[in-house]
Amino acid sequence: MQKVISIHNGVCRMPSWRMAEPVDFELLSDEHIAIVGPNGGGKSMLVDIITGAHALQPMNPVVYDFSPSHATLVSDNIKYITFRDSYGPADGTYYHQQRWNQNDIDDTPLVSDLLDEAFRIADTALTRQTPYDRFLVRDEDDEERALRLEREEQARHAMHAELQRVRDRLYSIFHLDALLDKHVILLSSGELRKFQLTKTLLSNPRVLIMDNPFIGLDVEARRQLHEFLDILTHETNINVILVQSKSDDIPSFITHVVKVEEMTVGKKQTLEEYRNTIMPKPEHILSFSKVNALLSLPTTPDESHGAPVIAFRNVNIRYGSRTILHDLSLSVNTGERWALSGENGAGKSTLLSIVCADNPQSYANDIVLFGHQRGKGESIWDIKRHIGYISPEMHRAYQRDIPCIDIVASGLSDMQGLYTKAKPEQRAQCLFWLDIFGVKDIAERTFLHISSGEQRLVLLARAFVKDPSLLILDEPLHGLDLTNRQLVREIINTFCQRKNKTLIMVTHYEEELPPCITHRIKLKRNR
Repeated sequence: MQKVISIHNGVCRMPSWRMAEPVDFELLSDEHIAIVGPNGGGKSMLVDIITGAHALQPMNPVVYDFSPSHATLVSDNIKYITFRDSYGPADGTYYHQQRWNQNDIDDTPLVSDLLDEAFRIADTALTRQTPYDRFLVRDEDDEERALRLEREEQARHAMHAELQRVRDRLYSIFHLDALLDKHVILLSSGELRKFQLTKTLLSNPRVLIMDNPFIGLDVEARRQLHEFLDILTHETNINVILVQSKSDDIPSFITHVVKVEEMTVGKKQTLEEYRNTIMPKPEHILSFSKVNALLSLPTTPDESHGAPVIAFRNVNIRYGSRTILHDLSLSVNTGERWALSGENGAGKSTLLSIVCADNPQSYANDIVLFGHQRGKGESIWDIKRHIGYISPEMHRAYQRDIPCIDIVASGLSDMQGLYTKAKPEQRAQCLFWLDIFGVKDIAERTFLHISSGEQRLVLLARAFVKDPSLLILDEPLHGLDLTNRQLVREIINTFCQRKNKTLIMVTHYEEELPPCITHRIKLKRNR
């Protein structure tokens, strides 16, 4: 059996990149592997070794055999979609409120422009990789040369037609035709994930590595992606590696599982063998002492004075010719806990951007927040001081490599980046919440040097640190392993048992909602 990727006793050259033990890993040509394990266990470190981003010592390098691919570079044969890719390009120019400001939106490209460019690049690369191009043809007569050129042209046409079929299939699966005239910055996190997947799959990789590909996708999109990857793995020679935090939802096309924990790469198991080793989760993850600590926090006064915390009256949000919210009316009272749902692109994040005072169009609508009419003199900071907030866009916006405790402390001032150390009186408060979320031990580590799941827990601690009266949690469990998902769900539920605590939570997984939910609203996308 062909060994597409082979690592034996691999040790990274850089000590800071090394796993706890030498790495053994093999991907055979008929295998599709899920890499699973706890947050911070070393999954991403293993992928960096597989892709060559973390070089191994010369005596035991990574050995690749990408045949029948004619591309020679590892970067052409292995494509890796990372967790952070779902929030847009990491070009340093993105900021959290960018997608809500029309002037900044107009300067960003359209989805169609970027997908057309990706298709042209993929088409050019494919049509240069006919099998005939690898051979130096000598002493051929005119008839032989004409026959060779004809075969080369036929091969190019066949590959071009196949690429068109792949593109059309992807457009159909992800309903991309409806997004082509949309600026990329306006895409929801789920729509961005579809866009990134399409761009990557158009490049025709030999090995496709995807970090949590299903997060951020609505139920129908997840089903369609499962179906597409199943077809892809059965009808092409592509090998798929999934890096999954949600290890109870491994797709059926996966043949083997590799568990990575405590910076150690486990032995490869069949999917059936792995499923037989899964232990049931404990009934409670959040300790009784932490439950009591949360319930003992001081009561927050009701600052809405009997008025709704949120009141929308016939709210309309438009960008160009595209209507995101149409005549939306909504009333949320103190102590209510709302589940906000809807398909990708239905306007959930747009609604939340209005509540969080991040969307300038709120001034053109009839909106009351915490008993105050928007546009009557209050500042955005008057609104934000009530709110604890986390979202995929916020996660994407944090690019400063500062200590985690200072990330949490930035929530006390509602600033995305408190670039001075937390004050002594703040440290205890920040450490309390880091401990509640189980990441107190990484308080002094810098944000960009921890795993994406650990980053999510730090940002959750930031959302809770000022004990807000309104929690707005936009897909808060993104990228978390099973234990941390249950932990965060229990924290949310316990926090909301306290008086005058209001919650709005977005998720595409029904089982992620805490038991405290009292109200629901489902948005429908404007067609």
